[in-house]
Amino acid sequence: MTYKLPIPQNFSFQECLWFLDRNYDDCLHEVRPNAVRKAIFIHNEPTLIEITESSNQLIINVLVGNNSEKEIIDFVKDWFDYNRDLSPFYELLENDDELKYMTSEYAGLRLLAIPDLFEALCWSIIGQQINLTFAYKLKRRFTEIYGTKLNYENADYFLFAKPEIVANIKVEDLLPLQFSNRKAEYLIEIAKQFVSGNISKEILSAHSTAEAIRLLVSVRGIGEWTANYALMKSLKRLECVTYGDVGLYNALHNLKGFDKRPSRETLNLFFKNFKDWEAYTVFYLWRSLAVKS
Repeated sequence: MTYKLPIPQNFSFQECLWFLDRNYDDCLHEVRPNAVRKAIFIHNEPTLIEITESSNQLIINVLVGNNSEKEIIDFVKDWFDYNRDLSPFYELLENDDELKYMTSEYAGLRLLAIPDLFEALCWSIIGQQINLTFAYKLKRRFTEIYGTKLNYENADYFLFAKPEIVANIKVEDLLPLQFSNRKAEYLIEIAKQFVSGNISKEILSAHSTAEAIRLLVSVRGIGEWTANYALMKSLKRLECVTYGDVGLYNALHNLKGFDKRPSRETLNLFFKNFKDWEAYTVFYLWRSLAVKS
């Protein structure tokens, strides 16, 4: 089955593809020339989709699994932040002498989502205090054991582990995978919070961003950075700022001459110029750290 979406204004499939790749070994999607394949759950059935671009359209091919049109299109729109009009954001960038180059250099790049809130929280825990290359290795080891596998054309495609599975893992099970004791405890605790119904995307969606952050940071292992990251990537709360993020600080140091660890006041003054687009600003600043080969 094939579905088609017209390419909206200020949308670049190629920019999004490049960011999804960046030479990292992400086990949850496969980037190909002018295409990306991703396994997703549709009505709890593992489904493999391939997205390409042709004649100013996104072409979504269902390779394996459920052909539920609405759910598949909704996922793709969410993943690529398809419905967002970036014009107001680009106007704000144009007013900043050091950042206005982004409107042309990164034109059409969307804030690529992690629609699964549990995955977003776990990924932020996995990646804490280690480099990205090793973080992706840990995610692959974890996912290949505890996630769901789908095979197509002699290749394996993976979906992230479900909370019900992770909640029953023992800390010592993750240590041979090179997880620290603390990270293992945090992942299991977060999974238990989902299983118990204390946390869900639906619950957080019913709260203001400030309330959602307070709820998340009450869980052991979730700090302010993790809460903001998950809300911006999963719930698209555009007012979120990843305070404490080394990548954000490095980008601001490189482009704006900020201190390596700018004060909260300095950050808040900067982000006032990007009100309601803070998360997109963070995302484009992250993009500035990645260099195309």
